[in-house]
Amino acid sequence: MKFNELPIHPSILKNCQRMGYTTPTKIQQKAIPPVLEGRDLLGLAQTGTGKTAAFALPILDQMMKQPQKGKRAIKALVLTPTRELAIQIVDNFQLYGQGLPLKTVVIFGGVKQGAQVDQLKKGADILIATPGRLLDLVGQRLLDLSQVEIFVLDEADRMLDMGFIHDVKRVSALLVNKKQTLLFSATMPKEIAGLAASLLKNPVRVEATPVSTPIEKIEQRVYYVEKSEKNDLLLRVLKKEEVTSALVFTRTKHEADRVVRFLTKGHVQAMAIHGNKSQNARQKALAAFKNHEIQVLVATDIAARGIDIEKLSHVINYNIPNISETYVHRIGRTARAGQEGIAISFCQNDERAYLKDIEKLIRYTIPVVKDPKAKTTAQPQAAESKTVVSPVQASTSPANKPAGHRPARRRRPAHAQKSREAVK
Repeated sequence: MKFNELPIHPSILKNCQRMGYTTPTKIQQKAIPPVLEGRDLLGLAQTGTGKTAAFALPILDQMMKQPQKGKRAIKALVLTPTRELAIQIVDNFQLYGQGLPLKTVVIFGGVKQGAQVDQLKKGADILIATPGRLLDLVGQRLLDLSQVEIFVLDEADRMLDMGFIHDVKRVSALLVNKKQTLLFSATMPKEIAGLAASLLKNPVRVEATPVSTPIEKIEQRVYYVEKSEKNDLLLRVLKKEEVTSALVFTRTKHEADRVVRFLTKGHVQAMAIHGNKSQNARQKALAAFKNHEIQVLVATDIAARGIDIEKLSHVINYNIPNISETYVHRIGRTARAGQEGIAISFCQNDERAYLKDIEKLIRYTIPVVKDPKAKTTAQPQAAESKTVVSPVQASTSPANKPAGHRPARRRRPAHAQKSREAVK
């Protein structure tokens, strides 16, 4: 199937052609036709599958078929968990809808609301929003959602991680004229399955794995290290390895700040992005990293979601993620477009169960590297040879999981049952 075969408005197809789109991705092929038919949709799709176009293109098409008369009223609402994702989505809508008589507005927290309110007063057809700012403006009677017909919930599992599920339900209850709901999630924990059941009516279910090519290769390594030694190890790795740019993932925003302070004292240029940073600070840090003004960007998973960084030489997992799929998402940010990349993980004793889950998911034993200066009691054999793995091999699709594999989200070591620290 080619894009020009889709029953979409010619101007939208022309914009897609201008952007170099020729063949729809799997999620686009599966999702666009039922969305055009007005069906509710449950999409299991991760970052990198082309899911934004999968809902943006049919929404724009439907809006063009029902031109509004008089003052603009919001007809489509896209709810997304982070400011970065909201900005990325509105940029895509504007590219796909270039030249169309439609207006898309974005609202998010972390900045003063004045400019956003002014945009809303001028009218909008499509609204991209984060839950907090949306409900704030509704509470102030500065936003009318009574005419919304299409509701898109993007990154639903991240909404769950961030504690936004109750806000999502509140928003949905405000959409009294809603006719169609589209829900996208990279994973399907029971809470999201329950949410989907409550929001969707006879939905079409589609699934797609991230787009990757066989030549993309990632060298993976893991160090066994005590928690107290991680900072020193990180500094040694950054100075010893040929690191041109490294994205370091931490579990919490406070840990991200601590790591940046330590690296700065060690004369390594680093900045952090996370939920406590202002929008301007986050954009400044990302720009500095992309322009190679700093060597290291330290981020939480949620803050980094949706950020595309080219020519990233290293991904470093300061913590082993407690959700196995998150590991795949993280390391997939390096070795893009045929570039070489390295993924290094630091594993402390109480994270070893998470590491085993990851290895079971990707069906690959990650080589262990022994740190001569480490004080940890574990002394695994060091990996002698370079081993590479393609993101395709690390796919989280059911077909690539070993028989009998249970999702890692439900498997945690005993010590973590009562005190699991949420990814922030």
